[in-house]
Amino acid sequence: MSAHFRRWMVELGAECGHEDVTETVREVVTESGITTGLVTVGMAGSTGAVTTIEYESGVLKDLWRAVEHLAPADDEYAHNLKWGDGNGFSHVRSALLKTSLSIPVIDGELYLGTWQQIAVFNFDNRSRRREVSAVVVGE
Repeated sequence: MSAHFRRWMVELGAECGHEDVTETVREVVTESGITTGLVTVGMAGSTGAVTTIEYESGVLKDLWRAVEHLAPADDEYAHNLKWGDGNGFSHVRSALLKTSLSIPVIDGELYLGTWQQIAVFNFDNRSRRREVSAVVVGE
């Protein structure tokens, strides 16, 4: 069993800033030399998310509409009452989408569909510089 990792920073806009990190994760898998295993991609923080999606403008708009429907920015949140920072919605969105995910590595490649990319999101009410990590484990 072997392991390899990389951490890097991404600049993300407020409320639904996003970036496709698929190629960076693919590089980490290649560097690792691991042919069979898992890569876990994570983002530090409680107002962001990591997911897979077809990374194109229509689907990104659809995701934004869906998270706005599930956790509206203008709703009342107990977090806002306690801390006064107005970003309760971003914590809920992060909890729903999660801050990490694992993807199989098969024959040294990410096991993703043709139109499936790995994307990171910032749901906070301000732009954020986020640390992202990828850890590959396997043989």
